[in-house]
Amino acid sequence: MANILIVEDEKNMQSIIAEYMQRGSHTCFTADDGVEALMILKHNPMDLMILDIMMPHLDGFFVCKIAREMSNLPIIMLTARESEDDKLKGYDLGADDYMTKPFGPKVLLAKVNALLRRSSALPIDTMNAGKISLVPASHKVFVDGKEVVLTHKEYELLFLFMGNPGQIFGREQLLNRIWGYDFEGMTRTVDTHIKTLRRKLGDEGKHIVTLIRSGYKFEVTL
Repeated sequence: MANILIVEDEKNMQSIIAEYMQRGSHTCFTADDGVEALMILKHNPMDLMILDIMMPHLDGFFVCKIAREMSNLPIIMLTARESEDDKLKGYDLGADDYMTKPFGPKVLLAKVNALLRRSSALPIDTMNAGKISLVPASHKVFVDGKEVVLTHKEYELLFLFMGNPGQIFGREQLLNRIWGYDFEGMTRTVDTHIKTLRRKLGDEGKHIVTLIRSGYKFEVTL
């Protein structure tokens, strides 16, 4: 169904993940370190990447940053630490989800399938607001005619906002809609992604309005 890159230096863990991804009918590519992962990404189209943080040569944070510059593919990061700062750093670099070791491979497969479903459930028409144009068929966003590269989660947030102008979304609601009910993170994740999304949209980021104690809404100005 999908090409999945598994970046994990622990061979036993790599094999277990690959086995469960293949049970889900996915094709697996494996890399033992960050250098190998980036080479595979450069020469092979991937639909999703499962990325360990602690690796030799290049850590997962650096690989996530470079991969995000190359593609908007969904990225699930694996970590042995519960550090909130580590997770926020990953999200800021473009990660879409996290799993903390040890984890159940069945749950990981469910997260993978959910991300793949959301990334492929695209309508046809172009959406416009102000100088923003969102083209679901190609998963691209333009501001004043210039393409803006968004992460998968940033795109999903903008798509949700533009499709529901004026509607107020609480942080928990956004977590459930975009990250899923089984997401292990915290509501600050939403704030981090919206901050980055606004920055990338430049002056057009003004359409995303913060409502104190309520959440966010997308205002279309004429």
